[in-house]
Order: sequence, then C-alpha cells, then structure tokens
Amino acid sequence: MGNAKSFKDLVVWQKAHELVIEIYKITKLFPRDEKFSLISQMRRAAISVPANIAEGFIKRSIKDKSNFYNMAQGSLEELKYYLILAGDLGYAKNESLSPKADEIGRLLNRLLSSLP
Repeated sequence: MGNAKSFKDLVVWQKAHELVIEIYKITKLFPRDEKFSLISQMRRAAISVPANIAEGFIKRSIKDKSNFYNMAQGSLEELKYYLILAGDLGYAKNESLSPKADEIGRLLNRLLSSLP
C-alpha cells in the first residue's frame, strides 16, 4: 500500500473491480427468474468488495481502515458462497472465478496485516 496515491493504485482493488465486471457478465446468462434473487445478491456482494476497499483507503484511522477492509472480506466470502451455489444450480462454472476470489482474499489479508 506504501506508494498508493488512490485506491485505484491498489492491486487488490484492481482485481476486485475486474471480478465485479466478470460477475456482471456471467449473471447476464442466468435464468430471468433469478433477477431479483441470486443475480442481485451476487452483484451486490461483488460490488461491495472494491467499494469497501475504496472507502477504507481514504480513512485516516487504522480502526476505520480495518473495519472497511474487514467488510470487504465478509462480502468476498459471501460472494464465494454464491459462486458455489451458481455452480451447483448449473448456472455458471466457477472454475475461473473462485481462484480469482481466493487471490483477492489473500491480497486483502496482506493489506490488513500491513496496517500498523
């Protein structure tokens, strides 16, 4: 995080943002009757990850930063479950998205442990 001038400079944010785009693309292929359930839940959880990273980045206190990064972790775990569910329902294969989510989780852990 050292030289980052903006949340957009954080690799974890960049990867989380890319995951949001991918979630939007795959959920477009889901059955229409999932529009107000699994599609909206997956998109909301996905969006929450980079949004909380962005909000946490600008916070001044370590406690506030940590809180927002923890919320990002929670949303990421929620999204991981939705990926499992979507796969089990036959809506999407999560072979490429689950490893990306795991990588974001590792980067978030590293970001949290880098806080003083």
